[in-house]
Amino acid sequence: MPTMARGLDHVAHAVRDLDAAGEFYRRLGFTVGARNRHSWGTHNRLVQLPGFFVELLTMAEPEKLGDDGFSVLFGGFAKRFLERHEGLAVLLLESRDAAADAATFEAASIAASKVLRFERQGSRPDGTPIQVAFSLAFARDMHAPDAGFAVCQQHYPENFWNAAFQDHANMATGVAGVVLVADKPAEHEAFLSAFAGQPKPLATPDAKTFQTPRGEIQTMTPLAFESHFGVAAPDVSRGARIAAVRFAVRDMATAAAAWKNAGLTAKQHGGRFVFGPEAAIGAVIAFEPAG
Repeated sequence: MPTMARGLDHVAHAVRDLDAAGEFYRRLGFTVGARNRHSWGTHNRLVQLPGFFVELLTMAEPEKLGDDGFSVLFGGFAKRFLERHEGLAVLLLESRDAAADAATFEAASIAASKVLRFERQGSRPDGTPIQVAFSLAFARDMHAPDAGFAVCQQHYPENFWNAAFQDHANMATGVAGVVLVADKPAEHEAFLSAFAGQPKPLATPDAKTFQTPRGEIQTMTPLAFESHFGVAAPDVSRGARIAAVRFAVRDMATAAAAWKNAGLTAKQHGGRFVFGPEAAIGAVIAFEPAG
């Protein structure tokens, strides 16, 4: 059976102050969900778009870390990441069958786990309780110890996705892509090909781009990143980093007005509005016209 291409599912933005991060995303014009708690000590708040979300993630209760898979691969990773910096920590792709994807990763020698499943209670906008459940399979890029990778299969998607959470004042309509920065992007091509289920990226002089069913995964050098976004690239002395998330916006003028009203100033660069790592809690957040 041919490998199925996997679209972007979500990205974890690791932060030390979850409520401050939620307020920043609210000022960016996003609708931000309530705090959720994991049994291994991390807490999160979510920003939903159609088929994709940002997981604002913090290590709130480190004493709950154990030796289970989620404690080691997710909670422990987030804790170590936050000891060094804040920013985009984990990229997760959509999975239709996490067990099959785990087997694919094993065959490609990039597997970091078997399938791990967890459930938690959520709530609808009116407060009605609902159950959500996810199965994850983690992958590992040996050249990127400060970047986490996994696929995520949702078992009750009808309980998770909600149009009321996807209506944003900044007119964001979806994810356009994520960007990884590396000194040697070619070192990550084989990993990303197996991870995304894509045979080859589109190569240009300054970037390699994997077109997925939902958004792009790009890799580029720090110099190319600074040329594309007009802001500093993250430190990649320890290996590749997840540097930026790009959002598609229906009306850029409305978005700019929302930021002005919130007291935020975006940098205009290459047809995008960009919030750099100093403003965006270690991440680069870019907005571009939907097309």
